[in-house]
Amino acid sequence: MVIAIPYTFLFVFFLVPFLIVLKISFSETALAIPPYTDLVEILDDGFDYYLTFKLNLINYWTVLSEDTYVRAYLNSAKIAAISTALCLLIGFPMAYAMARASESIRPMLLMLVILPFWTSFLIRVYAWIVILKTEGGLLNTMLIALGIIPPDEPLRILSTEWAMYIGIVYSYLPFMVLPLYANLEKMDLSLLEAAADLGCRPTKAFWSITVPLAMPGVIAGCFLVFIPAVGEYVIPELMVGDNVRVIGRKLFTDFASERNWPLASAVSVILLAILVVPIVLFQRQQARLQEAGQ
Repeated sequence: MVIAIPYTFLFVFFLVPFLIVLKISFSETALAIPPYTDLVEILDDGFDYYLTFKLNLINYWTVLSEDTYVRAYLNSAKIAAISTALCLLIGFPMAYAMARASESIRPMLLMLVILPFWTSFLIRVYAWIVILKTEGGLLNTMLIALGIIPPDEPLRILSTEWAMYIGIVYSYLPFMVLPLYANLEKMDLSLLEAAADLGCRPTKAFWSITVPLAMPGVIAGCFLVFIPAVGEYVIPELMVGDNVRVIGRKLFTDFASERNWPLASAVSVILLAILVVPIVLFQRQQARLQEAGQ
């Protein structure tokens, strides 16, 4: 009975919406409300009724063949991979320091990591826009006041890929830190003490013991960052604009501006397949390794 609750949740909020999007992806664009044709039509020839089933694959062919969509997918994957790597480089030392801190201050450190979630996501993005603005931005104002940069040559970060990486890493860093912290906190420190007693250097012990034991947290954090970052729309739209081509902005344009719901649905289905299939294959491989180890 208990296991039925998450399965019901997945069925109602994932499978049913996905099947609706999948159905729309095989339809054709139409000047109607909603702006797509039905897959099943009833025809009347005057004597009898006939059911016709139209399966349209042109939307998938368009997405997979046009250079605009292919480049958007590849660019989104590149941005998500770099952002995930940056989150890992920043998040692992943070999680390691939190796990090794005194038990009395760990709740406070954990609260500081979660604290940004208490503020609206849009407000946090707009705050970075105010900080990174070329003219009158807080960062440039401070650097000019300190004499680090000349007043007539401010840093141009906003509307570049650097601004997008800053926004994504800042927004998704807690998703990397939390699973890493949960994993590192449970690690048996006696293993490190035993390695030290056997003459192992701290650096070698870190790479030989800590990192392998932290891999479940690393993998979970990478998934939690990479998956939403691939389809990110708000941060590229507000902080970079037309200077970057990502699949999230292309999806929004097809759906809202051009009202091409079938094509936008095909983009969504392909994006979901790109994300879900590797995860499923990875989980099966991990299950096989665990069975072989047993």
